Amino acid sequence: MTAPTLPILDNHMHLNPSGRCLDAVREFARAGGTHIVLVSLPPWSLGIEINAPEDYRQVFDKILKIARRAEEAEKVKVFVVLGVHPAELTKYYGRLGLPRAVEIMKGGLEIAREYVEKGLAVGLKSGRPHYEVEPKIWDASNDIMRHSFTLAKDAGCAVQLHTESATEEGLSEIAGVAREVGLPPGKVIKHFAPPMVKICEKYGIFPSVLAGEDAIEKALSEGTRFMMETDYIDDLKRPGSVLGPKTVPKRTKQLIPEWGEDVFWKIHKENPEKVYGIEINI
Repeated sequence: MTAPTLPILDNHMHLNPSGRCLDAVREFARAGGTHIVLVSLPPWSLGIEINAPEDYRQVFDKILKIARRAEEAEKVKVFVVLGVHPAELTKYYGRLGLPRAVEIMKGGLEIAREYVEKGLAVGLKSGRPHYEVEPKIWDASNDIMRHSFTLAKDAGCAVQLHTESATEEGLSEIAGVAREVGLPPGKVIKHFAPPMVKICEKYGIFPSVLAGEDAIEKALSEGTRFMMETDYIDDLKRPGSVLGPKTVPKRTKQLIPEWGEDVFWKIHKENPEKVYGIEINI
């Protein structure tokens, strides 16, 4: 009997119709990739201006259309994560005022939750700035992030976070906020995570480790409680930024001879199934 084919999932990719889009998916698939978690882009990356929460529907519908095209063209399975990017707050508040900007972003998250509840998305996207901001922006960002946790708890879904560089202090704080609103920290995914598997496990946060250099080997030395990602941004103006679409399948295959295939069944199938409540099949 033939052994089942190992699924290979990239937990954080972006695709843009003005970028490589389906060519990037083709590259991922030809390298052995089978599943993508497609994360919504900031609205301006898609040429959309946000003036009210309802405007996010244009963003989300465009992401869903890209997902459908990718599945039809390359036979990969695409799961969608929708929400807001923390940089949106710094971009909007000068034009709209801080209270209105916060209101709009919270409303955008509420609309994203609707998509999750309809089965069109598997999680929300939120976070806080990875760069220094005024205290009022930091506080407002934390307020928006907390709201995303409340919505995720109500919808029974996961939240992918874009935040500052991971530290034990920061992970502890974020896990505390999740617990305060009743969201299990295991449903909180630290996107762009370093290989801090044991520290993330200590606080319950689930790391999505950037698959560059020797990060996956370091992560594996601490266990298998993580997912892998490229954070492929699909921006023709920034070629080579972050990692390319074939990185996760390529690194997985390179590491199987040393680490064995079983650990990657855990990383690419069991972990995402548990975190997102999905099925990973080929």
